[in-house]
Amino acid sequence: MLKDGYQTGDVRFVPLSDVKKSKLIDLMNNEGVRRNLPLLTGYFSEKACQAFLAKKQEHWIKHGLGPWAFIIRDEFAGWGGLQIEQGEVDVALVLHPKFWGAGKIIFSKIKDEAFNQMELDSITALLPPCRSNSKAITRLGFIEEAKVVIGQETFIRYRLTKS
Repeated sequence: MLKDGYQTGDVRFVPLSDVKKSKLIDLMNNEGVRRNLPLLTGYFSEKACQAFLAKKQEHWIKHGLGPWAFIIRDEFAGWGGLQIEQGEVDVALVLHPKFWGAGKIIFSKIKDEAFNQMELDSITALLPPCRSNSKAITRLGFIEEAKVVIGQETFIRYRLTKS
């Protein structure tokens, strides 16, 4: 069961293209979300949204994996999933603050995809050092591995191995 009484069945993964662009734009311009996305600079416009969606679709085509939109009780909650980042299969999870309590159940579905469907040995997660709740990731079993730089921003890379 999710925080706020949600059931696991309330969470669906759908293609990002299924979500109204205005919902994605609102999410990406949310102040709470932006604090956790140091690579997101400036206003996330309709043009930026179109480029973002095209890039994510290209990622799916090239790698056979990529981010989904997360739908909780028929409401767009955020986006994320598995992506290739610096040669590693990395998990991304970007949720509207209203749904921050749903991260653990969404992650469990992503983890199942990675370890049981794709049979990966490990996945990584990148968090900015300023992330105030980075301890949550270690509670999921991730171990801090290294500092990496992406686009002139420093991130801490965490790794979760299949066990």
